[in-house]
Amino acid sequence: MDANWLDGVEEAARHALPAPVHRYIRQGAGASVTAAEAGRSWDRIRFAPHVLRDVTDVDLRTTLLGSDLSTPIGVAPTTFQRAAHPDGEVAMARAAADAGSVMVVSSNAGSTFVDIAGTGVTWWLQAYLSADRTLTEPLLRRAVDAGARAVVLTVDTPVVGTKHDDGPTVWETTDPGWLRVNFDAGYDDLPGAQKALDLGPHDIEWLSSTTGLPVVVKGVLRPDDARRCVQAGAAAVWVSNHGGRQLDRTVASAEVLESVVAAVGGDAEVYVDGGLRSGSDVLAAMALGADAAFLGRLPLWCLAAGEERVLAMHRTLAAQLTEATRLAGLSSPSQAVGVLAPKPPFGP
Repeated sequence: MDANWLDGVEEAARHALPAPVHRYIRQGAGASVTAAEAGRSWDRIRFAPHVLRDVTDVDLRTTLLGSDLSTPIGVAPTTFQRAAHPDGEVAMARAAADAGSVMVVSSNAGSTFVDIAGTGVTWWLQAYLSADRTLTEPLLRRAVDAGARAVVLTVDTPVVGTKHDDGPTVWETTDPGWLRVNFDAGYDDLPGAQKALDLGPHDIEWLSSTTGLPVVVKGVLRPDDARRCVQAGAAAVWVSNHGGRQLDRTVASAEVLESVVAAVGGDAEVYVDGGLRSGSDVLAAMALGADAAFLGRLPLWCLAAGEERVLAMHRTLAAQLTEATRLAGLSSPSQAVGVLAPKPPFGP
């Protein structure tokens, strides 16, 4: 792909996707203030590169929760992947596997865990907890049996933030078979199946003991909450505002990442998502202390153009991250902490 590869990605997806699906993926909550700010927040970060360093070889490899990966760029959980491509999550997983990336699979997935795992991808399950926790156990068991290597607990969605639709909604117009195929039939009609309103630190330990997997807590924006997660046994904390889809006017991930990293203090891994669109954005995230960066909408837009477009996205971002790392005077993006410019930035 050329330097302007991002130009037109979403526009192409708009033509490829059913209108309600495109609108659902694109929209933020409320007036979409938070969703609109995400990309600009990374643009404000400045580097102070090292010089006189050997950058002959740049190594993007990393290890997340014990899994060896080729890149610190992962695929965040998104729904309606079957609307973007007939193979849905399976196509996304094949591309992630080819790139040596990790993929987080939405609990709302339209592809079975077994089929996703069959691609050989390193994958984690994203989960919400139901008011009656026991109703979540069959889903968790299926994920564990299919080889999920971690469970990602989403904690910022006690209720779904209001989005303003100007036409038929995605729920009214899409094939029910595109969603939630890993749940038991009739799950949504069971008493206690609604999202839990009483999540607490104890749920981290419950998930860990129930699955035997490391638990990632996704949706953390405050240092005090991050520390509580670690104290409760979280293996990783994921800084995210849910793509601006929950409480509008919530702070951008880039603006709080450094403070969350400081609060975690190296006792758990830290990930981030929200508006990352380039290798330089990923380097900025790692300079702020993140162990990995995850992309949500972008892989989904690419999936609408085909599996090869998703793989091309991975390769392009890896090439960009390699160049940015080299130009920063580093041999690995994991060394990026310390290359941020002092605040305020140099110059007027």
